[in-house]
Amino acid sequence: MPVTLERSVLEDELAVALARAVAAANDQARREGVDLKQSLVTAAESGEGGNMCWRVSYGPREFIGRRGGDLIIEVGISDAQIRRILHGQ
Repeated sequence: MPVTLERSVLEDELAVALARAVAAANDQARREGVDLKQSLVTAAESGEGGNMCWRVSYGPREFIGRRGGDLIIEVGISDAQIRRILHGQ
């Protein structure tokens, strides 16, 4: 059942920044050939001072017994711009 978000939720700066970063990272991940529905997606803050970014990782949902192959995309917290793309081995 759809839920209408309250204004206070939509004004939550952290939530909006994370949503923008994940949207930008998802767009890049698709261009890199990642099947988003088959990926386990995680996000974490990374960096220091003015170099803060979201580190969005895409790995296989079935990861037991598998090594490497993850895609990590770093996205600027303040501007939602892709900073770095890392391919796991």
